[in-house]
Amino acid sequence: MTVPTRVSILVPAYNEAESLPALAEAILKAFEGNGLLLHELVLIDDGSTDHTWAEACRLAATRPELRLRAFRFRRNFGKAAALDLGFRIVSGTVVVTMDADLQDDPNEIRTMVSKLEEGYDLVSGWKKRRHDPLEKTLPSRIFNATVSHFTKLKLHDFNCGLKTYRLPAAKQLRLYGELHRFIPALAHAQGFRVTEIAVTHHARKFGVSKYGWKRYLRGFLDLLTVVATTQYLARPAHLFGGMGVALSTVGLGTLAYLTVEWFLGHGPIGNRPLLTLGMLCVLAGMQMLCFGLLAELLVRRVGDSDPRSLVMEETSNPLVAS
Repeated sequence: MTVPTRVSILVPAYNEAESLPALAEAILKAFEGNGLLLHELVLIDDGSTDHTWAEACRLAATRPELRLRAFRFRRNFGKAAALDLGFRIVSGTVVVTMDADLQDDPNEIRTMVSKLEEGYDLVSGWKKRRHDPLEKTLPSRIFNATVSHFTKLKLHDFNCGLKTYRLPAAKQLRLYGELHRFIPALAHAQGFRVTEIAVTHHARKFGVSKYGWKRYLRGFLDLLTVVATTQYLARPAHLFGGMGVALSTVGLGTLAYLTVEWFLGHGPIGNRPLLTLGMLCVLAGMQMLCFGLLAELLVRRVGDSDPRSLVMEETSNPLVAS
């Protein structure tokens, strides 16, 4: 007899008291006869100011079939912190994350788990038809195209709340700030196999969106963090050194041009702004090169992580193993 896949559902919630009862019913209905086992429902109350926590306690007491485990932050720390805590807690063989606002459809879980069984470690949802206004969808398209370009991971929707993970991939993620928008890119950078499938996206029934225009600026700054930590974490000299070489080249070229001008007798150069610019570029370039070397020394000093954490599979000759 085939053992059903044990699924842990992780739901971060902030002021979603009205939607939790309907979400619980939708999850239970989705697991009826789909061949999966609801191992646990982990709810992280991200410092809600409404009755979200009271509703979570009520569901835990009255609906044992949910296998609900709820945790409450002392204040609002953000979605990334809620997901990070959840990833450390969950124990099912498959982890599903979804938002609590009923815009994600639990009926998609079976399809996403089937896609996961094709050999992927993370399956991200793609809200192909979004029920959001243009002021949200247009910046989202620009954001996703930009992230795809810089991370070399071609996805249409990085920030969809509905995602499915193999447990090792979820456990390997470390989120802080607002890095939840870049989960597929972070997993891809660690060598996990990532894909996406189109999922149903519903219009919001209760409450309002918790994100404002400031998230676009923060998203751009977080993208810089992701690129730096995923592509240059083990080789910081390439990042700082590259910028240093570029600045030094501009500075030396400027100074060489002024030197030629002086030799040709085209006037003094001591009072020309280009001289100051050239010297600043050379000094800044040298500083960036020094930063790169210092960063390399730090990486070599603290690079004590166990390389076995990067191993996906292991095999050996039975005689050797014995």
